[in-house]
Amino acid sequence: MKERYLLEEEVGENGFSLITDYDGNDEHVFDVNIKSGDILPVLPLRNMVLFPGVFLPITVGRKASLKLVREAEKKHKDIAVICQRSAHTEDPKLEDLHNVGTVGRIVRVLEMPDQTTTVILQGMKRLRLKDIVDTHPYLKGEVELLEEDVPNKDDKEFQALVETCKDLTMRYIKSSEMHQDSSFAIKNISNPMFLINFICANLPFKKDEKMDLLSINSLRERTYHLLEVLNREVQLAEIKASIQMRAREDIDQQQREYFLQQQIKTIQDELGGSGQEQEIEEMRLKAVKMHWNAEVRDTFLKELAKLERTHPQSPDFSVQLNYLQTMLNLPWGVYTTDNLNLKNAEKTLNKDHYGLEK
Repeated sequence: MKERYLLEEEVGENGFSLITDYDGNDEHVFDVNIKSGDILPVLPLRNMVLFPGVFLPITVGRKASLKLVREAEKKHKDIAVICQRSAHTEDPKLEDLHNVGTVGRIVRVLEMPDQTTTVILQGMKRLRLKDIVDTHPYLKGEVELLEEDVPNKDDKEFQALVETCKDLTMRYIKSSEMHQDSSFAIKNISNPMFLINFICANLPFKKDEKMDLLSINSLRERTYHLLEVLNREVQLAEIKASIQMRAREDIDQQQREYFLQQQIKTIQDELGGSGQEQEIEEMRLKAVKMHWNAEVRDTFLKELAKLERTHPQSPDFSVQLNYLQTMLNLPWGVYTTDNLNLKNAEKTLNKDHYGLEK
């Protein structure tokens, strides 16, 4: 029987917590000196869920929680760790807490340089909070221990489930923004129960989904439910990564084209200017001489500026160029005197249609 401890250097949004990986009897590895009906100090957590087998670092800020932690550490007493229904509740009551939690053992209390207190908790056994019996100086509650329904080690179906969860977790880490070194911890956990609880505790699922997973007594059913959540999260992470990759490729292509255009422009400037620039400048000079009103002139200059920004190899360039040339070639402000004499019209038509039968 052996026990291994794995610890990431940093614990944050993208890091994994400390976990113990135990090779031995799952049923007795975390036996506690507690029985159903006992009264335990209750430590409420705002948005974190502690699972059996997982070490979880938390920051304690409330005065009541600080007093609870220091007394429990001094007396070497286990506590009930329960997640709040709402993270905004400052003084939670029984109705503000989830009814399922975990027996927690305080491993270490650390006074941090920024004047905060960090506590490392070890999840021991699942429990149900039946009632709150005292609120001063901190919450105390009556608990009922919950047993784990662990499949037999020779269960091939369960082994396949665990391996599938491990593979999906590796895919999720690869596709998401999580620290890639986190995969090291996953690869080195050999105990199925600890692996499933470790994934449940550390992947960035919603708090309510983690509570649903913790509430399941059967480890097999918890693994099935975890598999459903992982499938969904992996698909979302891979779609998001694909979108980001396509967007990055588009930006890279645009930057490359811009860089090449700037190089071409520099070379053309050295050679005395490009044909397109000369043509655009000629159109600008022609526009000055046109008898346009202010609205037409502003429209022409706006479309001319758009032509300057268009790549010469783009199909839009020739369309825009033809449009501007048409504007310049139209007889703006040029009028003819109309002759409305019908006899003259008849004479003109007979002349143009000579030889045609009536």
